[in-house]
Amino acid sequence: MAVATASNAASRPGEIALRDERRELTWAQADDLLNRAVNALLPLGPGTRVAVYAENSAETVLAHVAGLLAGMSVVPVNFHLTAAETAYILGDSRAALLLTGPENAARAVEAARLAGISRVIAWRCRDVPGAEPWEDVLAAASPAEPPSDLEPRPNLLYTSGTTGVPKGAPLPPNMFAGGRTIAEHVEALREQPLTMLGPHLAVSPLYHTGPLIGVRAFAAGNELGVLGRFDAERVLRAIDRWRPLASVMVPTHFVRLLELPRAVRDRYDPSSLALVAHTGSSCPVEVKRAMIEWWGPVLVEAYGATEAGTVAVIDSSDWLARPGSVGRPVPPFETLVVDEAGDPVPAGTEGRLYFRDPTGRGVLYEGDPDKTAAAHLEPGVFTLGEIGYVDADGFVYLTDRFSDMVVSGGVNLYPAEAEKVLFEHPGVADAACVGVPHPEMGEELKAVVVARDGAVTEDELIAFCRDRLTHFKCPRSVDFVAELPRTEMGKLNKRELRAPYW
Repeated sequence: MAVATASNAASRPGEIALRDERRELTWAQADDLLNRAVNALLPLGPGTRVAVYAENSAETVLAHVAGLLAGMSVVPVNFHLTAAETAYILGDSRAALLLTGPENAARAVEAARLAGISRVIAWRCRDVPGAEPWEDVLAAASPAEPPSDLEPRPNLLYTSGTTGVPKGAPLPPNMFAGGRTIAEHVEALREQPLTMLGPHLAVSPLYHTGPLIGVRAFAAGNELGVLGRFDAERVLRAIDRWRPLASVMVPTHFVRLLELPRAVRDRYDPSSLALVAHTGSSCPVEVKRAMIEWWGPVLVEAYGATEAGTVAVIDSSDWLARPGSVGRPVPPFETLVVDEAGDPVPAGTEGRLYFRDPTGRGVLYEGDPDKTAAAHLEPGVFTLGEIGYVDADGFVYLTDRFSDMVVSGGVNLYPAEAEKVLFEHPGVADAACVGVPHPEMGEELKAVVVARDGAVTEDELIAFCRDRLTHFKCPRSVDFVAELPRTEMGKLNKRELRAPYW
């Protein structure tokens, strides 16, 4: 096709385009596979939603890019989710096709059945009833260049809410390159900061907004290396061997990298890295300082959320001068800190942190006007649920959250899901879940429970949750108390509940 992969296939066909830990694809090979994948998807029609529910691999990257180049909106689905949880997302997004890998192909088939989706395509597994082999689909498709004049469509990304029900958020404009056609979109991708640098390394799951930047970098013509589940030494080995210039990580990755023995760390050369964006959760000051000392001033913190994109940025030099800041707002956003009444407060004063979007868009939750409205102080002025302050130079500092969300290892957890399950246990009279400090993950989910008469144990409640929810959504510990801090109206004061742990 007359876009990046075709151009690279013509000018440097034998150079590596895409690699994972099993295989390497040249630009000529990647272009052929993408042409076939796009042509296989085109009969579904432009604007169709296709879901990708798979662990990291070269095929996962190709599936994402093929959906984009076919003028479709790709829905990345967390591969940890159960079949029922996945089926909800498939139904809510109105996906017409599910693409998956061998690790969860059986779950994918069950999720598709529950959601009423008739087609599942799976790679590297021919023995899963109900799934078409990816390899056969591509072999039967045309290798001809597909059209590049289709309209590009943003991802639909799912982020849960305090109700515990996932909400779809279109990839926001500051993360979506736009363009009237796929050809224009790819040219615009080439101008984005993390896709301009060159070879990229993806180390986080490709259902998160951050690592999907690497997928877009590949679509724009940059070499991409993709790793499976995070392993600190494998990451260092890949950096040493593949020599990427850019990557996106989360603070938990830094913690695990720093935990490696010095002798292991010294085996590998990370000097190829020119920019490592980190996002997902607040990075402990001592961890970030240690990473800058090791890798140099290549870290750039991007503060934001799935539904908003990046709203503030700080590079290593500014951060070293202002440890703990998440940076200044990026255009077109402006910061606004207000008190409980919604009135602006002076610089340096703690309050509820909002961002003004002069375009008036703010954040958008598809199909949920109430949640969209709740995130806004006024049209275009939205919050990510944080409490903080802005100094006299415009740098933003976070001090707390007034939303219930817990960020553990870069993953957003919403206590309401675990709380709902806990209330189903006959031994629980009252319960709440909060985030508490964790040295590696940043936070972990803790349940605080008022037990009914009779014995109920921590292990019993954790097992009860794990039988009903994906494990990462479950509390890791349980404390028992006589009562929870509630108002006369029954509203739980989670800030008071969290305070002793922090």
